[in-house]
Amino acid sequence: MEITIIFIIEKFKKMYLKKNFKIGRKFIGDDHRCLIVAEISANHNNNFTTIKKLINAAKKSGADLIKIQTYTAETLTIKSDRKDFQIKKKNPWGKNKNFWNLYKKAETPEKLTSKIFKYSRSIGMEIFSSPFDIQAVNFLEKMNCPAYKIPSPEITHIPMIERVAKTKKPIILSLGLANKNDIDLALKTIKKYGNNKIVLLQCVSSYPAPIEEQNIKSINEIKKKYNTLSGLSDHTKGFIAPVSAVVMGAKLIEKHFNVSNNKSVDSFFSTNEKEFKIMTDNIRLAEASLGSGKIEISKSSKENINTRRSIYVSKNIAKGETITKNNVKIVRPTYGLHPKFYKYILNKNSNTKLKIGDRFKLKYVKKK
Repeated sequence: MEITIIFIIEKFKKMYLKKNFKIGRKFIGDDHRCLIVAEISANHNNNFTTIKKLINAAKKSGADLIKIQTYTAETLTIKSDRKDFQIKKKNPWGKNKNFWNLYKKAETPEKLTSKIFKYSRSIGMEIFSSPFDIQAVNFLEKMNCPAYKIPSPEITHIPMIERVAKTKKPIILSLGLANKNDIDLALKTIKKYGNNKIVLLQCVSSYPAPIEEQNIKSINEIKKKYNTLSGLSDHTKGFIAPVSAVVMGAKLIEKHFNVSNNKSVDSFFSTNEKEFKIMTDNIRLAEASLGSGKIEISKSSKENINTRRSIYVSKNIAKGETITKNNVKIVRPTYGLHPKFYKYILNKNSNTKLKIGDRFKLKYVKKK
């Protein structure tokens, strides 16, 4: 009895998660095409003119949504030169020396976040954000943020995940720095507050990320194991990983976006507008190629169905003459008798006179 109850509870948990829902005005789910997210990150350089260029270029390049990161250096780290807070020289961001310096350059404070949201919405682009602390979530709620992305490093920030879960809005969770226990705890926390709109993203948290480490097959495995929607937070160069992810069932692709000749702390691994457009075009082509999954002859293929073979008279046949390999052949087109009858008609007699090129029919075989 106890085992049965546990089984029912677990089954309910799996069925509870939604497979189709909306992020603002955009649909996401099994019944919809993949959402493509342009992550602006630190490419804004705290310059509103640059921000407008980024948002407009992302829209033109095929992005469905804009995403930003809401944090300040003050909310993310401590201003310290002690060893724990230093960035290794070999790190791509090593020239900044410590976390404070890096995040000070990259931060998106509340005032700027507000301006970004308003501008993006003014040109019809849906926008959401990655909060990095509870204060940021509280602020974003005032902005009516339609969804929340939990960045890979924040997977253990359970108090913030709790706050986000309580909003009941869609949660997109990157798994770049998560082990199984981390994922289980985060999902348990989210479900605890009745939030059933979850997307888990395969992610490699290195910049740029090696293509050979992408493990794209895990996207389908994530979907099956956790019964959620899945996708890819991509830090690779090019478009191979995102397109492959869509083929494996990804319903959301996130890619860092920049415009050409705009240098920032994130520009070295971000995708420019031309590359992003190539990616979005190829994703849509890949989606178009997937089809329904039914095993059937396609509409365009049916136009060539007459190229299949059938049985035709290859040499004139007199009434009563024996049908042999010398006077019938299996050839194109398909209007004659099905080839499966070939052995059956051989060495039997014809009950009528036939000419070369006639479609052979079963009724021409003389009955004994």
